Amino acid sequence: MGEGSGGVLGQDDRTRSGPPGKGERVADWADGRLGLYALAKANMRKVFPDHWSFMLGEICLYSFLIIILTGVYLTLFFEPSSAEVVYHGSYTPLNGVRMTRAYESTLDISFEVRGGLLIRQIHHWAALVFVAAMLVHMMRVFFTGAFRTPRELNWLFGWTLLFLGVITGLTGYSLPDDLLSGTGLRFAHGAILSIPVVGTYLAFFLFGGEFPGVDIIARLYPIHILLLPGIMLGLVVAHLILVFHHKHTQFAGPGRTEKNVVGAPFLPVYIAKAGGFFFLVFGVLSIVAATFSINPVWALGPYRPDHVSTGAQPDWYLGFSEGLIRVMPSWEIDAWGHTLALGVFIPFTLFPLIMAAIAVYPFIEAWVTKDTREHHIAQRPRNAPTRTGLGVAWLTLYFVLLIGGGNDVVATSFHLSINAITWFVRIAVFAGPALAFVITRRICLGLQRRDGEKALHGRESGTVKRLPHGEFVEVHTPLSQAELHTLTAHEQPAPYEIGPEVDAHGVRRRIKRSDRLRARLSKAMYGPGTHVPKPTAEEYRALHGGHGHGEGGRGGDVQRH
Repeated sequence: MGEGSGGVLGQDDRTRSGPPGKGERVADWADGRLGLYALAKANMRKVFPDHWSFMLGEICLYSFLIIILTGVYLTLFFEPSSAEVVYHGSYTPLNGVRMTRAYESTLDISFEVRGGLLIRQIHHWAALVFVAAMLVHMMRVFFTGAFRTPRELNWLFGWTLLFLGVITGLTGYSLPDDLLSGTGLRFAHGAILSIPVVGTYLAFFLFGGEFPGVDIIARLYPIHILLLPGIMLGLVVAHLILVFHHKHTQFAGPGRTEKNVVGAPFLPVYIAKAGGFFFLVFGVLSIVAATFSINPVWALGPYRPDHVSTGAQPDWYLGFSEGLIRVMPSWEIDAWGHTLALGVFIPFTLFPLIMAAIAVYPFIEAWVTKDTREHHIAQRPRNAPTRTGLGVAWLTLYFVLLIGGGNDVVATSFHLSINAITWFVRIAVFAGPALAFVITRRICLGLQRRDGEKALHGRESGTVKRLPHGEFVEVHTPLSQAELHTLTAHEQPAPYEIGPEVDAHGVRRRIKRSDRLRARLSKAMYGPGTHVPKPTAEEYRALHGGHGHGEGGRGGDVQRH
C-alpha cells in the first residue's frame, strides 16, 4: 500500500473479505509513486459557483478544443506551397485555371476528401465562436470586476489569448490563397510597408521578395498550426490552473463571502455538466457548419495580384483594424526622398495601443484605488458606473469601426453614399464613445437609485389601497433578507484625496505629480456624482420601525407591512 492512502485503504482491508483486485493494486502502485490520491482529494471536490455567465469561459475552451481536433484533420491534406499548378479536379468551373498548390489542396479538401468540407466549415465556425466567446467572456470579467486582486495575471493571460486568437485567425484564413485571403494579405503587406525605415525590409523578409512573394504561405503555415496554438495551449493550461488556485468568483448573496465559495463540487456535478456542455457546443457548431456555408473559396477563385474581390472583408474580429485605416484621411509626409504614409501608419499603431489599454486597465484601477485586498465577490456592473461606461464606450468604438471596415458593403446593401458613411464613422469615432459613456453611467446611476428605493420600500405590488382619511397608497411587498443583501452588499469606495497643499505651519507640501494624477482619476471614478449612496440599516429601521406614515405616502404604505 502507498503511504498517502494507507490509512483509508487499511480500513477497507478490515471490511473486505478477499484480496484487492487488479485495478485497485494498479491504483495503489500509481498513488505510491505519483501521489494521485492526495492530488485528487484536494481538487476533485473543489466547489464551483453556478451562474449562466460562467459558461462563456467554457465555450471558449470547448471551441478551442474543436479547433485543434479539426485542424489536425485538415493538416493531413493541406499543402502549404506557392508552386503554380493547373487545376484538373472535381470543381469543373475552375478546370484549366492556373493556381497555387495551396489553393488546389483547399479545393481537394472541399470536394475530394470525405467529410473535408464539413470539417473545414466546423474549423472556421469554431474559430469565429472562439474569438467571440473570448471577447464576451472578457467583457463579463471586466464589467463584474473579476480582474481585481489576485486575478490580474489571469486577466493578462486571457488578453494574450484574445490577441493571439486574432492573429491565429489572420494566419489561418490567409492559407487557402483564394482571392479574398490574398486581398487580406495585400492589406497586411501595405500596413507593414507604412512602418518608417524598416517597413520595406520587414515586408521583403516576410513575403520573400516583392508581393505576393513565394514564401508567405509556407511561413504562415507552421506559425498557424504549431507556434501560435502551442503558445495558446500553454496559456489555456496556465489560465485554468490559476482559476483552480484562486477559486472562481461568485456574485453576492446570502452566505457568500470573500473567504468561501457556494456552489457544486467539481466531481461529479461540475464535470458531468461540463462534459454535456462540450458535446452541446460541438453539436451546435456541427449543425451550423452543415447548414451555413462559410468561406467558399471556389466561388472567388485563386488569388491574382491584379484582381480584388468585391466586398472583400476580413473576419469580424479584424474589422476593427480595417475600419481604422478605411476612415483615416490619406495623410502623407514627404521628407528626404521618403514618404511616410500617416493614413496607414497611424491606424496601424492605434490598433495595438487600444488593445494594450485593455490589458493594463486592471493595474490602473488597482493603482488608483490602492486596494490590495483579495476580491472573490463579483460586482454588479451598475455598481461600478465609471468602469461600465468605459467598457461600453470601447464596445461602441469597436462597432463604429466595424461599420467603417465594411463601408462598401453597407453602402451597397442600404443604397447609401460611401462618402457619407465614411464621414459618419469619422465623427462617430470621437462622439460615439463619449456619448455611450455618459448615457451608460446615467443608466447605472438610475439603476442604483431604483435598487435603493426597492431596498427601502420593497417591491411594487400593483395593489392600491385607500386609507381611512381618504389617501390612496400603493402596497409594497417587503424584500427578503437575501434580496436585501444582494442589493446592498457592494462597497462604495471613497475617492483618494491628496489633502491640503499647505501644512499647519504654512509650509507648502511637495506633492508628486503621480499623486495628483491619482487624485484626479480617483475623483473621476469614485467622486461625487459617480454613485448613489446605498440605503443604510438605520434608514431601513427608521422607515419600517416607526408608526403612522410620517415618511410620506410610500413610507406610510411600507410601514403597514
